[in-house]
Formats: sequence, C-alpha cells, structure tokens
Amino acid sequence: MDIDADLLVIGAGAGGLGLSSVATRLGFNVVLLESGKMGGDCLNYGCVPSKALIACAAQAQSLRVGAVFGVGSVEPQIDFAKVMDYVASVVSKIAVHDSVERFESLGVRVIQSAGTFIDENTVMAGEHKIRARKIVLATGSSPLVPNIPGLSDIDYLTNESVFSLREQPKHLIVIGGGPIGCEMAQAFSRLGTKVTMLVRSRVLSKDEPELAKLLKDNLVTEGITIHENCGIDSFSKDGHNIIIKTSTGKVVGTQVLVAVGRVANTDKLNLSNANIAIDKGYIVVNSRLRTTNKKVYAIGDVIGHHAFTHAAEYQVGVIVTNLFFKIPKKVNYRAFPWVTYCSPEFAHVGLKTAEALSLDPKGKTLTWSFTSNDRATTANTTLGKVIISVNARSVVVGASILGPNAGDLIQSWTNVIANKRKIGELANIIVPYPTYAEINKRVSGSYFTDKLFSNKVKSIVKFLYRL
Repeated sequence: MDIDADLLVIGAGAGGLGLSSVATRLGFNVVLLESGKMGGDCLNYGCVPSKALIACAAQAQSLRVGAVFGVGSVEPQIDFAKVMDYVASVVSKIAVHDSVERFESLGVRVIQSAGTFIDENTVMAGEHKIRARKIVLATGSSPLVPNIPGLSDIDYLTNESVFSLREQPKHLIVIGGGPIGCEMAQAFSRLGTKVTMLVRSRVLSKDEPELAKLLKDNLVTEGITIHENCGIDSFSKDGHNIIIKTSTGKVVGTQVLVAVGRVANTDKLNLSNANIAIDKGYIVVNSRLRTTNKKVYAIGDVIGHHAFTHAAEYQVGVIVTNLFFKIPKKVNYRAFPWVTYCSPEFAHVGLKTAEALSLDPKGKTLTWSFTSNDRATTANTTLGKVIISVNARSVVVGASILGPNAGDLIQSWTNVIANKRKIGELANIIVPYPTYAEINKRVSGSYFTDKLFSNKVKSIVKFLYRL
C-alpha cells in the first residue's frame, strides 16, 4: 500500500510523539512508525518506572531512619511483587497519554512497524511504502552490552528487563557507575537487596568530582559495596550464583544489571539507502538537526547528544522552528541541565569547575553547604552542597547541586546561564523562609561578601553614617 505524507516520523518516544502532535495540529499529514511500545524507552524502561521504583525505595528508607524524629525506626517488610505492581501501575497511568488511540484521535496515522529506507525519501514499513516530503528519525537507543567473555551465557538484566522482575534479587551486581547504575543500586539496596557496584573509572564520572564523591560515600554508608577503577575479565555461573572475575579479584552475586551506556537504534533503518551518515553508531546531524540527507532530520538518543527525554523535547522545538516556520534555529546545549535521581539528588548545568577555570582562570568558584540551610536542618536532609562557577565578568557559567530537591533547584541556575545573567540576579531575589531554594540566594550572596565587608567599604559606610 502506497502512502504519501507531509511528514514521516520514525519512533514514538518522547521526541517522536511530541513532534507528531505538533505537526498534526499545525495541519500537516503525519505518519508515525513504531515497532515497539508507544512512549519509547522513557515511559516503558527508563524515566517513569525508575522514578516509581525510587519512590518505593524512599518509602522503605524512611521507616529505617525515623528514630531521629522520635518515631521508632523499623526494618520495612518488602513485598517485592507489589512494589513492581506499583511500578507497572504508574507506567500504565502515563501510557494513556502516549497511546495509539490518543494519537490517532489527534489525526496522526500510526503504523506499528519498523521502517526501512529504500531511497532518500521513501520508507518501507511492513506492507506500506511511505513517501514523505520530510522524515524525522527518533528511534532512540538501547542498552549497550559489552563484549565480555561469559556475559552472553548468563541471564543478565538491563533497564529493559529489570522492571519485569517479580522476585527480589538476593545479591545484585550493578555493572556501571552512571546515572542508571547509581539510581538502581540505591533503589534495590533500600528495598533490601544486597548490592555491589563495579565501576570502570569512578562513580558519575561526567559530573562534578567533589559532589560525586559525596554521593558515592553516602551510597557506601547505606550499605552498597562499590569497586571503582575496576575492570571485568569474565562472567561464569556456579549453580544459582554468578561469578565475575575482575581486575582486582572476584565478585559473586545472584543477578547482574548491565548499565554501562547506550547504543543508537539504527540497525533496521538501512541508512545507506538514504545517504545518511553515521559516526560511532550515531546519526550525524548539523546544528539544525538535519542529517546528510536534506530531507531527513534526527532527534533524541539516536544522534548521541545528551540522551535525556528533555533533550529530545528541546530538539522538537528546534525542528518545528526550522521545518515548519522556516526560521533558522540552531541547537544550543550551553544551559542544558541533567539530574541523577539518587538520594540526595544530583543536578548539573553548564560548565564544571575545572572546565570553567580552564577557560577563565580569573573566574570564581562559590560553594554553600546544605548544613547551613535551615529547611534542610529541620528535615534532617543536610547532606549536600552547591558549587557555582562565575567568570571574571560575574556571569554564571556553571552550577552543580547535590542535595534535597536538587532537580528543582537547578532550574534557577539554568535560567541564569541560558540568559547569560550575572550572579547578582539570584543574590537580589526574595526567597520564602525556610525553603531549600534559599541556598541559591545564599551562595549567590557569598560572591559579594569579601567586597561588601572590605576595609574600603567599611570606611565609606562609617563616613556616610556620620552624615
């Protein structure tokens, strides 16, 4: 069956769904292809189920630490099957918004099939031959499974299978120390599983080192065993146990979660038929997200630039501006934030400290601890710190936050960095007391402390006071 479309979108994750919705509401004839589950990785295997599991784990942990508040601490009784039922129920509630039925009701033609290029603007999807004026690839990514001897012989887990568990692992070995590895390690540990992490370099190696170490130390305090700078030589089975030989010894557990990275989903597309270039497995795009084929664009994980749902959503806006409104717009990730949803949360935007000082040695680094935040003190959530990078012109260029609600607190810094504003912008705002948000005002104000209380200023103030 031949189909002609204004726009063909391949992939129904956050980016593909968002773009399809906007395009059809603008009056375009849109065809959407998806061979897997609607909602993509984020809804089914990533953001949504992981945060639901983390919420369950937080409830369990709260029972253990009640004594400090005068509420008896108890070891929670975990019904793991019901925990996973809750996770599934959360996914189901949100899935309604991403369903085939909803998008067809909007006017999108949804075909549940993979797509394969046969030429530069024609795609086969099952029995359908689709010709489109423009095509957007939003096929996402899959877990990277390293080529390590014995790994293929064990029943390992990834983010695509871990949320289908019905029996609680006795000893989970997490391979990888990135956001997925850290979040899942802490969640399973708080739910009563013994957890060991094997990390090739250091925990959260892409984040601010000082804060990453604070988080790692807290994970260890909660009972997680972490081996950093740890290479893996092989996997083998011994009955119900899995044996991992490492560069430093041997680790024995009952299940393995592989969380070492992602690989772009391009294998079924036949990109060469459409003259679309790839680099290290990812689709090559320019600053306007166009591929080497002028009729084809790409967004999301498949291009390898910030593998986050909010990155894909941002890229949708760039595509819409360029494709439909013909207004040239380039991607700009200078103020791109991300969050690791451990406890405490870890958020970052802009440059890290070393990067900022390398670019501007005369810049300043500001810090403030949550131990000096009254709201954190009342809630006994004082573990954490804010680190802010400011250039020589007082413009904020980077922010990292480890602490309660860091994912929400980072937004103030995202706005400041995006608009190239000076540190005084946050120092001068009025913040309700007591709130966690005060920490942003306090660390901003610290930039002016030395100047405000200098001998020169004191002399001027004393003179003015006598007038």
